[in-house]
Amino acid sequence: MTFAFNVLALFAHPDDAEFLAAGTLALLASHGGKITIATMSAGDCGSSILPAGKIAHLRRREAANSARLIGADYTCLGEKDLEVFYAQRALRKVMDLVRRADPSLVFTHSPVDYMQDHEITSRLCQTACFGAMAPNYRTAARRPAKPLRTVPHLYYAQPFGGKDILGGKMRSSVFVNISAVLARKQEMLACHESQRAFLRAQQDIPDPIVLMRQMAVLAGRESGFEGAEGFRQHLGQGFPQTSLLGEYLGDCVRVVPS
Repeated sequence: MTFAFNVLALFAHPDDAEFLAAGTLALLASHGGKITIATMSAGDCGSSILPAGKIAHLRRREAANSARLIGADYTCLGEKDLEVFYAQRALRKVMDLVRRADPSLVFTHSPVDYMQDHEITSRLCQTACFGAMAPNYRTAARRPAKPLRTVPHLYYAQPFGGKDILGGKMRSSVFVNISAVLARKQEMLACHESQRAFLRAQQDIPDPIVLMRQMAVLAGRESGFEGAEGFRQHLGQGFPQTSLLGEYLGDCVRVVPS
């Protein structure tokens, strides 16, 4: 199959992409995008019952099943829950991932979120996107990927709850209309069956599907869509300034100044 462009979604844990960006990824896949979904960890702390090895194996399988629903590839970088650090080992893994995926679009967590695994994943992703062109940065991979030709467009997903760690409101500025693919997003999130009971016990989330739909409705209200996902584009020095997401998805994308 010939793809028009490559997309990388790097998040901390299995089910993060489904909550925050699966609708957008589904739309991009339908517009000719080759999608790679990656997580820093396999979610080894995502159970109060199963041991780390068993829940990690189960969550990898759930993530792969979810990705398959939109024809995406899934990979896990093998870090541990609560131990995603900004360090050489992790950065080399992320850098090699970005180079292998060769994306024009990258999605990751907000730089400010409710837990450090998310925030550090965001920082690692930002560095890798910026540095993936530099041939002098070596990843030490057995068969290292080639440096990128251009810096990819980087988008940060709306943090859970739309708040910073002190409860301050964080507003997205780029919204994607996911009304047409909300059912697919729900199917993808439903693949993560192992998390239903754990999220209820650990974060007082009665039903992940209901929460996901509430998030879509809230983002829709902020953007004028029926259901949406919100993002902020990284527009710092050296990064692309154009709205590539808008070029790919057209009227499904709306920019609302924050």
